[in-house]
Amino acid sequence: MKKNNQEGFTLILSLVLLLVMSLMGGSLIVISSGDHQSNNTSDEYQQTFYVAEHALVEAEKYIINEMIGPWINPGESTRVQPPNPETATTQEEEAHVDYMEALNAEATLNGGFARHTDTLHPWPVGRGTPVNVVTLPDTPCTNSFRNLVRNDAGNVMVSVHQPNLNFGNVIAPILLSEGALEELQHMQRYRWEFFAINVGRKQFTGGGSSIKKTTTNVQKQGTVYKVYGCGILMPKGSALDAVNNPDILIPLETLVILST
Repeated sequence: MKKNNQEGFTLILSLVLLLVMSLMGGSLIVISSGDHQSNNTSDEYQQTFYVAEHALVEAEKYIINEMIGPWINPGESTRVQPPNPETATTQEEEAHVDYMEALNAEATLNGGFARHTDTLHPWPVGRGTPVNVVTLPDTPCTNSFRNLVRNDAGNVMVSVHQPNLNFGNVIAPILLSEGALEELQHMQRYRWEFFAINVGRKQFTGGGSSIKKTTTNVQKQGTVYKVYGCGILMPKGSALDAVNNPDILIPLETLVILST
């Protein structure tokens, strides 16, 4: 009887199975790594979107505060203008003294800040509705909006522009109290920027009453602002004043109507 020669077959089979299992394991690692990276990218986009929404809220707060009176430090702010000593009357000088006393009294109760409610001087010295007095510079955020109206000189005039604000500084007290320094460094990569354009006056329907008992809304005049905000994620290792070449930039815009 002829004996079958099967020497080495077990070794070859083991090597083949090892190769197949290695390929399968490598494929699972690649797929898992890809899913993890995809999840991280999705989270970064979501967080950047939230920062962009925060930018819009801060822009709206700025406009509203300027209308009702911004918070200032009475001893340091340049917005409190004393009357001209050469032309001021005694009543004007006394009114300024009384106003400063009221500001300082309020500041002692509010951590050194008081609302500047001066209506005698036009904005931006006194309180009022912001107008377009600022030339908008070119930044990655401002360049992401293609519908901005330019004047004859090719410039975009805005009421306010605040660039490269660090979101990490907003939540730093919370993270530092928990000792989360690495998380703070990560959150400092998130920046926000906003600007607003006064586009004129417009009628809007506001809550109220009229002579007619069936009427619950009334037409009011208001000042319309186009508000623009960006959430920005800078690359790892970026300087705190860096603004160019962001990893992620999400622009948002909205309309705000201030009642007058």
